Amino acid sequence: MDKTIEINNLSKEYKVLNRKEGFKGAILNLFSKDYKYIKAINNVSMEIFSGEILGILGRNGAGKSTLIKMMTGVLKPSAGALSINGNTPFKNRKQHALNIGIVFGQRSQLWWSLPCIESFKIIKEIYSINDDVYEENMNFFNELIPLNELMNKPVRLMSLGQRVLCDILASFLHNPKIVFLDEPTIGLDIDVKDKIHKLILSLNSKKKTTVILTTHDMGDVDAICKRIVIIDNGEKIYDDKIYKLKKYFGPNKTLLAHINSNKIRDDSVVITNIKKLIDKHIQLIDYLSVECNNRWIKIVVDENQISVLKVLNLIQKEFDIDKIEIKEISTESVIKKIYEGKCL
Repeated sequence: MDKTIEINNLSKEYKVLNRKEGFKGAILNLFSKDYKYIKAINNVSMEIFSGEILGILGRNGAGKSTLIKMMTGVLKPSAGALSINGNTPFKNRKQHALNIGIVFGQRSQLWWSLPCIESFKIIKEIYSINDDVYEENMNFFNELIPLNELMNKPVRLMSLGQRVLCDILASFLHNPKIVFLDEPTIGLDIDVKDKIHKLILSLNSKKKTTVILTTHDMGDVDAICKRIVIIDNGEKIYDDKIYKLKKYFGPNKTLLAHINSNKIRDDSVVITNIKKLIDKHIQLIDYLSVECNNRWIKIVVDENQISVLKVLNLIQKEFDIDKIEIKEISTESVIKKIYEGKCL
């Protein structure tokens, strides 16, 4: 398998002014030379291969976006070497930009007031995409996502999910060798996330495009990545297959459900009733933990033994539930356990 990206001992540090407070401090700050240096990325090395989908995880501020911005050529590294398709991104930015696609979170590359199709036509001209390639890609996109209702819709009138889907398609329009997706599913509901996961997998399979995904959502990487890298405090602390990570942390999911009744006064009674209910109907209470606080039920479910949806259906028969949320294990918990050396 060919190496698409080679990163060797890459670092990025920022020079930050030690600011003084107050009006007098604001004046002094204008002339101050009191600086400190913050390392956003510290001595990171890795290789990424052609056609791979790599997930880069980490908490907010861990250094994920800084790493991506160096790969895209937006930032110049402070130290180390970075080669992508034989180019040094910050030195050969124009050539590099022709070979990559980018989706940065909720910052759209589409023109806000124009119909989506006009943005696609502008991108076609920017990248000098020939007519045959453009038509072939648009037909393929239409097989994945019904575009008829979206293409003539102004971007400002789209839902967030519709816009992100179109942004991802736009990033693949010129057949880039690599696509960078920085927090593409932030703020989206489960249904739209699922569509985005299927879209990325289909585009990767058809185009053999290398995809670099940064996220703090374990659900994203679980759905589309085989390999993940975890960044914490600017350092790479994990780089391996995702199935190994699952082995460490198990298949637990957390069900949160809110009871729509002011008559519930005693949380302990709710807990007792739920345990009796589960024990009576599915007899797997040993594979769950149940808590209740101010009418919020929290049940941690071992999905190797029982489906979280089966538990939800059961408690809905007993209680009037008005709010529901299902959570994967948080990235913060994953990083904390790995960083503390509890699973490696």
